Amino acid sequence: MKQEFIEFLNQLMEANKELTNELMTDNIRTYIEALTETKAEKPEITDNGKLILQYLQDTPIAPYKSKEIADALFVSSRKVSGGMRKLVTDGFVEKVGESPVSYILTEKGKNYKIN
Repeated sequence: MKQEFIEFLNQLMEANKELTNELMTDNIRTYIEALTETKAEKPEITDNGKLILQYLQDTPIAPYKSKEIADALFVSSRKVSGGMRKLVTDGFVEKVGESPVSYILTEKGKNYKIN
């Protein structure tokens, strides 16, 4: 959606160059430049994900439950659940149970080197 807006804005400015040059202030130009800048690459794994993954690698009690991980790491279950969703999406962990939800490390998760 953001990219679509930027393309629309660029088309408007290109079609109305004279008006754009007349009305665009330095503040507007700065804002547009900030909007169109590409952001730094996201890390492969978040700090929260690293914390959880390190615990899973160090604790061979699979399958793992979010509540048990949260208790061991002294963080909220919600924080662990969010971290686990991302780890599942990124292929580090696999969901294996439904009631209660439980997880196991994938090969990627087992072999990931946490720095």
